Order: sequence, then structure tokens, then C-alpha cells
Amino acid sequence: MPRYKLTIEYDGTPFRGWQIQADAPTVQGALMAAVTAFSGERVAVNGAGRTDAGVHARGQVAHLDLGKDWDTDTIRDAMNFHLRPNPVAVLAAEKAADDFDARFSARKRHYRYRILNRRPDLTLEAGRVWRIARPLDHDAMHEAAQRLVGKHDFTTFRSTECQARSPEKTLDRLDVVRDGDEIAVVASARSFLHSQVRSMAGSLALVGEGRWTADDLSAALAACDRARCGMLAPPEGLYLMRVDY
Repeated sequence: MPRYKLTIEYDGTPFRGWQIQADAPTVQGALMAAVTAFSGERVAVNGAGRTDAGVHARGQVAHLDLGKDWDTDTIRDAMNFHLRPNPVAVLAAEKAADDFDARFSARKRHYRYRILNRRPDLTLEAGRVWRIARPLDHDAMHEAAQRLVGKHDFTTFRSTECQARSPEKTLDRLDVVRDGDEIAVVASARSFLHSQVRSMAGSLALVGEGRWTADDLSAALAACDRARCGMLAPPEGLYLMRVDY
């Protein structure tokens, strides 16, 4: 049974997240329906990351098995035809090894959290970024972010609904960069805890506003207490950018 790897882009706004649910629209559900529509098969589409409701992706990866040996361009184009009008696009379909697993074969995941730091309301970027009207010191945010890089117990930055076995993760990169009014929090690791990136972004925003210092961020991390986390950044600013294998 041939296995295929999909690279997927989507706007998470109308979805209740990635993972299929019986009573709500999801990205996984839309993809599985599209596969059935063109192939006649009901198969699972397994993703590299279970993004939350409202979270976007520019480079989500998934795999699926089909009973027929399909041309990869046909899979891509047929799925995109049947995905309409959902804001989901299969960017590429490739043949994969039988043991390839979109989730467990991943070596690193890359996320970007977008903040628009301006007083005017959002227009074109509504639903795509987190607007913060107060001026943010992105240099202070970047300096503080380095306190989180490395292997730590990230309980403070972990959702209470997280199902990971351990709160320990190794954060390879956490950079804060500014381009005009936009500030991006760029995070890379093999894997993340539920809501970890949004929790870190919200806490770093407090640093940028001058309400926290880098030492406050370190203290929150060391406390291993969810109650010590700063604000949870809203989902619309978060993007799964790329998955490395």
C-alpha cells in the first residue's frame, strides 16, 4: 500500500484545530473528506502537529496510505479541487517510505508567532496576527527569550490539557526579531508542549511592555507552575512554518 507525504498550508480561522472531531470543522476532517472524494477510500491523514483552533500553517506535513499507486501531482490537484472552499491547500504530494511517519519521523518543528505592534486597528491582517498597541522593546524580549533556550521543565508554559508524558523539552531556538511594526517570535525544537509557543510569546510580550524582566521570566520557568505563566497569546498569531525530517 503506497504511502504519501503531503505538505499543507491552511488558514486556521474557521477550524476547531487540526484533529478531527465529530461535531466541528477541522483541518484533518477536511483533508480526509477530500481524499475520499477523489479516491473513494476512507483513510486517516496523520499530521506532524495537532495545531489548536485558530492556528495557521504554512508547512504542515501529513502522511496517508492509499490502495492505488497514484501520480503525486494528481493527488495534489484532486485534493485541492475537493478542498474548496475550505482555506486549505496541498502544496506538494510526494511518495514516502513505508516507515515514514509525519509525526514520529520529524526531527524539528519551526513555529513563528506574529505580533503587530501598532495603535491602529487591524484591517488586512485581522485574524492573522496579535495586535499589541503599547510599544514593545523587542531587544529586551530577545534577550529574555534566551533564558528559555535549552533543555528545561516547561510546566509553566504548558497547557493544563497537555497530554505529553513529560514537561521536559529542548528548545533549540527562540528569537525575537522586528521588521517595521511586526515582531516575530521564532521557535524551533524537535517537539513542543501544548500551547508552549503561545505561552512563551505571551510572557515575552510582558517583557516587551516592561512589566516583566528577564529575571522574572527565569523565575516563572523555574517555578514549574502554570499559574506563574504570563498571558496566553491568542491563536491567530501562530504559524507552523516547517517540519524537518
